[in-house]
Amino acid sequence: MKVLLKTLTIIFSLSLLVGCSDGITVTSDFDNTANFEEYKTFGFLPWPEKNEAIVNDINKKRILGALEKEFKARGMTMVNGPEGDIAINVFVTAEQKTETQAYTNYYNNGYGYYYSPYMGMGGGASTTTVRDVNYVMGTVIVDVFEVSGKKLIWQGIGQGVVNETSNAAKKDANVDYAVAKILKSYPVAKSN
Repeated sequence: MKVLLKTLTIIFSLSLLVGCSDGITVTSDFDNTANFEEYKTFGFLPWPEKNEAIVNDINKKRILGALEKEFKARGMTMVNGPEGDIAINVFVTAEQKTETQAYTNYYNNGYGYYYSPYMGMGGGASTTTVRDVNYVMGTVIVDVFEVSGKKLIWQGIGQGVVNETSNAAKKDANVDYAVAKILKSYPVAKSN
């Protein structure tokens, strides 16, 4: 189990979710009785301990920084801890998955289909190659709580395949993209 957690930590330190392709699936839900326009300040709940096994400190900073940018772009002010109008909590999961892929080559003999006046239509024998592909499915869950009412008012979930990259600028862009896509459906639009 420790080896798996170490492997996931390494993979997650390489990148969060996907590159700037549109490979992130996002779902969200909200409390339609909440007046999102009245919330002016936000803060973060303590980072969940379970995230520590998956997300290194560098990516934690990227995720929280991207969330901070998104909420500030909606005209909100950040305060320390969960002392604002809303408190944000982030959960991260990573699951190792295997997919079986098959490819059939119908043009095995190099000539493809052929016609012979003596034998009619024909074709070479085909071969099918089957292989298992391993990948990591990453999930980021963003919960927004109303501090005064102590209730969940919004949740956004982003899920996608984790791509590896050693480029720090690309990692920053990947996290910014993923968080922006997760918060796209937040009830208050960006003001800039």
